[in-house]
Amino acid sequence: MKITTFNPQIITNNPEPVIELFQALGFEKRHDQKEIGELKVEGIRMKDANGFPLDISVPPVSLPKDLIAIRINEDDFDEAYQFFMEHGFKNYYGDQTVDSKSARSAILISESGLGINLVQHIKK
Repeated sequence: MKITTFNPQIITNNPEPVIELFQALGFEKRHDQKEIGELKVEGIRMKDANGFPLDISVPPVSLPKDLIAIRINEDDFDEAYQFFMEHGFKNYYGDQTVDSKSARSAILISESGLGINLVQHIKK
């Protein structure tokens, strides 16, 4: 496995208060991708003045509360996905992944509640 980036992520149905909070802390919205893949996930990337990233995801399903996760970008999605499955993680979307022209991802949750957003950027 080769991890290329690693940063915090907030998964929420109500992104505006989260965005406003982090803007007050000096973060700026870098991009906002709406309706990613068949699952129609929204992805918001923010960075502070030092380049520290924070990702906010808005899934198409109702959440009982916000989830805090670690986003891990990996060069080999299938290998990393299998690694986490072998360590007891479950895919939040069942067997589905969020697929776009530029990335593939899945939210993986451990029994204890640790969230991992596993992402592989598709290189052309």
